[in-house]
Amino acid sequence: MDSDCSYHYTDNFLIEPYEEELKEEKRRRKEMEKMKQHWDMVGFVADGRYGIPRRCPCGGSIKHDVSPSPKFKHDFGTQPGSRYFTCTKFKDDGLHFRQPWVFGVEQEIEKLVMKVEEQSKRI
Repeated sequence: MDSDCSYHYTDNFLIEPYEEELKEEKRRRKEMEKMKQHWDMVGFVADGRYGIPRRCPCGGSIKHDVSPSPKFKHDFGTQPGSRYFTCTKFKDDGLHFRQPWVFGVEQEIEKLVMKVEEQSKRI
């Protein structure tokens, strides 16, 4: 065999370099798709945090939860017994809802006030 030949031996088989490159390209594409799905999910969670959540972007339903004590890093400034809208599949990974009840209700009231103001202008 020539010294400048670019063939490789793997598991007793002669594999041409482009086959290895194709395998590497497939692996990179799968990894990129996985990353894209992750960032899409982060975007869905960020977009969905307005008002009272109806369903978590992961597909889980929302339950009304009462926290006995702050135990997650985003339980900032909350008193024991605080109420939350929480995904039934909640994990503290940023891809599921655990929204303070007060924030959700406040945003819903703001939306309702804006709708009432629009209706009063029409009348």
